[in-house]
Amino acid sequence: MSDFHLIPRVTITHTPTPLEHLPRLSNDLGCNLYIKRDDCTGLAGGGNKTRKLEYLIADAQKQGADILVTVGGLQSNHARQTAAAAAKFGFQCELVLEDVAGTPKTDYYHNGNMLLDRLLGAKIHELGQNQDASEYVEALLTQLRNAGRKPYFIPMGGSNVLGSLGYVRCANELLQQLEKDNIHIDQIVLASGSAGTQAGLLAGLIAAKSDIPVLGIAVSRSTQDQEQLVTELLKETLTKLGINPDEANVRVFANGNYYGEGYGITTPAMISAVQVCAQLEGILLDPVYTGKAMAGFMDLCNTGVIKPNSNQLFLHTGGSQGLFGYQESF
Repeated sequence: MSDFHLIPRVTITHTPTPLEHLPRLSNDLGCNLYIKRDDCTGLAGGGNKTRKLEYLIADAQKQGADILVTVGGLQSNHARQTAAAAAKFGFQCELVLEDVAGTPKTDYYHNGNMLLDRLLGAKIHELGQNQDASEYVEALLTQLRNAGRKPYFIPMGGSNVLGSLGYVRCANELLQQLEKDNIHIDQIVLASGSAGTQAGLLAGLIAAKSDIPVLGIAVSRSTQDQEQLVTELLKETLTKLGINPDEANVRVFANGNYYGEGYGITTPAMISAVQVCAQLEGILLDPVYTGKAMAGFMDLCNTGVIKPNSNQLFLHTGGSQGLFGYQESF
């Protein structure tokens, strides 16, 4: 961990993000629930990608890039935050966005994150459901380089080792908050997609010798596939930090039972979870990530898998801007 603070990063995130107790929801679920408000990171509406972009933007600057290129679904929160970071640091931005089958379409193409991407000045490449995003990105990067540009590619979700370092920092921030407020946490629960948030958080906890378990509720994959994805990235991140990668072996837990028919496709449980959090705590979740994670968390509480009266922490990774693209579902 000795060199961690020497890795270049820019400052974007409003830190520390709040740590709040949710008394009404706790009462409803029979556990003691806290929430880490990473929807409040500040960048064009906030969200978890802001922390990752601090390292990715610094790397893009170091490499002399002049244009950021990234990929995601049409309503990608990561794409919105990348477009905002590009605007803030003077990069141009090109977003390769895939249409997602089975999502509600009335507002999907023009509202929510799509509206904000355009407002932030990003150039959007909309792909049909049958187009291959990685092939498209390769061709785009080649085209930009041939035109004399210096593109910097950010992977889906900003979830590589460099991006994950944002959540190593978050782990430290969270542990300091828990110590200051004298709170003991039995488990951290979060939405797990491209794996960078869960892997980074676990790497930070391992580095700090904290044994708090982390459960990732998968938003697009089976339990086994999600655990494998997180484990691989966690091992790479630990290696980057100079920590034995074998420490990853018993730390990765995911649950793939709650994403429904697929990524971004609504479930009745997600809709209910979003409504309950809004109406009991005034907290806005999102339809793709935190809504499904909260639906899973609620079910695990209701079925007794999560022990009554235990101290649980939900990491809110943001994304409520996506609600406006899903209006018809609510």
